[in-house]
Amino acid sequence: MTVLPDGGTLSDDRSVISRVLRHIDDGTTDLSAQTWREPVANYRSAQRLSAELRVFRRQPTVFCPSAALPEPGSYLAREAAGTPLLAVRARDGQVRVFRNACRHRGVQVADGAGCRTAFVCRYHGWTYGLAGELRLVPHEHGFPGLDRDLRGLTPVATVERAGLVFVTQEQPALTDAGLDELDRVLPAGSRLVQTTEQEIEANWKILMEGFLEGYHLRATHRQTFYPIQFDNLNVVEEFGPHRRVAFPYKRIDRMRTAPPDEQSATGVLTYVYHLFPNVAVATFPFSTSVLVHEPLAIDRTRVNNYTLTWGDESDARWQDALKRSLDFQLDGANEDREVAVSIQRGLASGGNEFFEFGRFEGALSHFHRTLRGALETTTR
Repeated sequence: MTVLPDGGTLSDDRSVISRVLRHIDDGTTDLSAQTWREPVANYRSAQRLSAELRVFRRQPTVFCPSAALPEPGSYLAREAAGTPLLAVRARDGQVRVFRNACRHRGVQVADGAGCRTAFVCRYHGWTYGLAGELRLVPHEHGFPGLDRDLRGLTPVATVERAGLVFVTQEQPALTDAGLDELDRVLPAGSRLVQTTEQEIEANWKILMEGFLEGYHLRATHRQTFYPIQFDNLNVVEEFGPHRRVAFPYKRIDRMRTAPPDEQSATGVLTYVYHLFPNVAVATFPFSTSVLVHEPLAIDRTRVNNYTLTWGDESDARWQDALKRSLDFQLDGANEDREVAVSIQRGLASGGNEFFEFGRFEGALSHFHRTLRGALETTTR
């Protein structure tokens, strides 16, 4: 397995395609240097989950794609790492994220998603602008000495990178040299076409692990992904705390005769970017999915799936192909979900003290090694 140093550069499509073709010819795949044993107790401990959520709050994490906030006034409210947050695109075009609580008595000032010119608390009517500023206090004379400049919505650190909105809830933030590698994640002009939310009865780490290896492809996805992809053939790269796994399609063979400037990953492989700790970005021929995994309990996770596309909305053939692709992805995702739930139930059997990740599953080893290091840092 290729291991990049923090801040290293991800390979371009041509290099990844070349590595895939060599693996096909040699009957090989990327291998990690070592195996990893992850204690089952780490999936069952409420104390461990509490510590993991502290990592979430100090790590720059994806809140949503930028396309979920397409114009001034667009907003999205949801919980992240147990914290109610509100993201809004202000009139200056910048995305800002705030703690979703009125500064008077703490009522959440927004729910769901939509577009507004201001946020009005439904309890007493305190009103906030798109930049979080406190604009109106009904009967303000009853609050002598109130300084509006100090009572706007409480912000959290926010940055937009590569079409994604990242938030860091607590300081000091964990360092993340890998974000500079994200310029190629979302195609230019991507727009949001679908948002779904699902609660799954499984630990968040079990769900993340399903994205990070192709060793399960034939056994789990026999009627979906396996007929068009390769069993246990991946290219794995690491960048900072993150990783990218390439899942090639069998049609990648056509790249053998393609001119170098026409060798593109589009249509011949899926990239899965694991953006540490809890986000997977998966590329497909007609869409890209941004999946945010929010732990609700040791055995329950909410998955927010943002689907983006870039084709012509008026092109009927594109829309038909997109629908068929999304239906196909859903079938595969349901298979992964069923396995994850089964793993969660199996935890209670007492049959395993640890999970054994082999050399085919090096991205999982890197994930858990990174998480362990982040946990040690946050407890110092």
